[in-house]
Amino acid sequence: MISAFVLASILASIYASPYSRRDTTVTPMTAAEEAVYTPYALFASVAFCPANQTIDWSCSAGCSSIPGFVPYGSGGDGDITQYWYVGYDPTYFNAVVVAHQGTDVSQIFSIVNDVTFLLAPLNPLLYPDLPSTLLAHSGFQGSHDRSALDVLAAVKTAMAATNSTHVVITGHSLGAAIALLDAVYLPLHLPSGTTFSTAVFGLLRVGNPAFASYVDAHVTNFAHITNKKDGIPILPPRLFGYAHPSNEKHIVTSGLEDGDWYACLGQDNENVNCSTGAVPTLLMGNASDHNGPYGIIYMGSCSNPYQRG
Repeated sequence: MISAFVLASILASIYASPYSRRDTTVTPMTAAEEAVYTPYALFASVAFCPANQTIDWSCSAGCSSIPGFVPYGSGGDGDITQYWYVGYDPTYFNAVVVAHQGTDVSQIFSIVNDVTFLLAPLNPLLYPDLPSTLLAHSGFQGSHDRSALDVLAAVKTAMAATNSTHVVITGHSLGAAIALLDAVYLPLHLPSGTTFSTAVFGLLRVGNPAFASYVDAHVTNFAHITNKKDGIPILPPRLFGYAHPSNEKHIVTSGLEDGDWYACLGQDNENVNCSTGAVPTLLMGNASDHNGPYGIIYMGSCSNPYQRG
């Protein structure tokens, strides 16, 4: 039986209340600009591997594609708490990397559900001194908060051990939502000289417009990548008070050639070459696009990031 949330999401996308017209400016990306996000996608794909494989970097093709990676922490059970790992990458970023496991399409609707889709204030113990106007999905907050302290401890350990001052954050799907919350959370607890880069894939809407604008203003070097007709990024609907942050990169053609991706200006850009414009209703989405490919990388399994799982 279709859940009440899914039905409401479909109806909300079809009968959405009128919004002020969004910016529809887009810019075709070059192959070099698109390729920048391949390492982020690779780390996000590896996050689907169990914690006992990422802690000793023994996962299959994904781990072997990132030689020299030194893990400093991992956790989660892949069920109640998404898998995550933290380590130092000398190959692509020369930085501490934080990655969070995503979830498959069949499970997303149980997470973005009738009980937990409500917007709620951020936990002041984790997000001290932030404006009370910032609201985020209560279910995503719960998924983030269960691992937040362990992730922070692992990041601090990795930074101390490697003298690194740069942190890279990534994830896919639910893991993208958790990663975005990390991108807000971690800077509040790390030294002021720490720099951050965050790129996430198949991001759902995480918070209200005030939250999205906070991300635009304070989360540096951020991008969220969406793929063709993937309908997951249009959830939860804007009608329920949600908004995407800016800096969307939308894939229109699989690959890494000039013009395969578009840079979308502003929040929830309604151009057909951006997610909100490409999938105006959930019924027009294609679930198979959710797991990629994001350039040359697929999400959704621990087997091989270069093949659909």
